Amino acid sequence: MNVAIGSASRAILAVGVSIGSYLGLMGGAALPTAMSDPITSDVMMNRSSFSATNSGTTSALRRVSLNQLPPEAKTTLGLIQRGGPFPYPQKDGTVFGNFEKRLPVAARGYYREYTVPTPGARNRGARRIIASQQREYYYTGDHYATFALIQLPVSPKR
Repeated sequence: MNVAIGSASRAILAVGVSIGSYLGLMGGAALPTAMSDPITSDVMMNRSSFSATNSGTTSALRRVSLNQLPPEAKTTLGLIQRGGPFPYPQKDGTVFGNFEKRLPVAARGYYREYTVPTPGARNRGARRIIASQQREYYYTGDHYATFALIQLPVSPKR
């Protein structure tokens, strides 16, 4: 296969979109595409300094402000900080294993995952927020392929 778009990421994305389109035509569940997510599409289209492997350290992760995230991510983050209730109680708050080591390496149970609803999706979609025990939050819009560290606003001291 000859791909002239210059990036393996874009080729993989194109295949994923094609498969998703095919499944949608065949009556299967439509797959939300990563390109509909602004954070993921920036990463996939090489518009950031994001490291594809993330190398397991926070310093290698792309950082995003809360305002750069989809509105559903802001809502999910608020639910996490309040302790719920979550739209997928069987899945939200479960241990995220970090098996690919795309986040900083930590003991099992250090990370928890939460669904960020995708408008129009008939399932949980691909978007998640991963929360660490140290209250660091990571956003993925492509089902754990890439992550961005969410920069929260600093609260003024009282």
